[in-house]
Amino acid sequence: MHTHDLSPWRHEHVFGQDQKRAGERRTLMVVLLTAVMMVIEITTGVLTGSMALLADGLHMASHTTALGISVFAYVIARRLAADRRFSFGVGKINSLAGFASAVLLLGFALVMVTESIDRLISPVGIAFNQALVVAAVGLIVNALSAWLLASTPHEHNDAHEHHHDHNLRGAYLHVLADALTSILAIVALLAGKFWGANWLDPAMGIVGAMLVGHWSIGLIRQSSRVLLDWQADSASVQALQTAIEANSSDRVTDLHLWSIGHGLFSAQLTVVSDNPESPESYKSRVPVELRVVHLNVEVQRCKSHELD
Repeated sequence: MHTHDLSPWRHEHVFGQDQKRAGERRTLMVVLLTAVMMVIEITTGVLTGSMALLADGLHMASHTTALGISVFAYVIARRLAADRRFSFGVGKINSLAGFASAVLLLGFALVMVTESIDRLISPVGIAFNQALVVAAVGLIVNALSAWLLASTPHEHNDAHEHHHDHNLRGAYLHVLADALTSILAIVALLAGKFWGANWLDPAMGIVGAMLVGHWSIGLIRQSSRVLLDWQADSASVQALQTAIEANSSDRVTDLHLWSIGHGLFSAQLTVVSDNPESPESYKSRVPVELRVVHLNVEVQRCKSHELD
């Protein structure tokens, strides 16, 4: 048997996943900021009796864990990028981290609701001045963290501008939720201090939990679509089909286009034609902006009248 060099027909499945992401370093910075503020808010919330401040601190505790998961996901995806055990690369690790973050976010939203209802039923005294100072500092830290993540450079193209790094988005939603609960805590503490509306403190905890729950459900939906190989949006699918059918005698009879990572797609399709070309010819028609990094094409021949 002759030995042939098959390297021209083989390719890696790294797809740039071995490069450090812009969000990795910034997420690590946010983890450290959040962890410090978490300890301060929980301690102050317990000492002052503020449920809104304590809820914010507990919320930050969940986010410190979730953000830690985000950093871990970036690192592990980078280190395993060339591991052949991952059929289409490690892009989904970041979506998995985003999904885990969203589940944690939803869980702590439920805890916030439970604790707030308990405080509505059994009110406690609140040391407003001390709680306000810590809540204000917490808001500044949260705003800084949100800015760090929101200003992270990301890849952009016209065809997939709606696709996100779910890991980075999960981290951003966590700190944004922290900022929201800090604002609600400040409003509640001011109302309690100047108008005696102590009930507003736990009420704001419930409002914050509802908004946080809404955000987490949205992220769960987005990331789970990637994890479950959900078909790409109709515009992208149509763009791919149109490009393949550039020759009037070619017809796409089966087409699957799904995300395998942040802005990366895999496709599998069947082309039927009375004058078929090579799979490589069809692959060359795919628009670069669709970012299809892994494509399998099956070609079938038929008589022209069968395509009418």
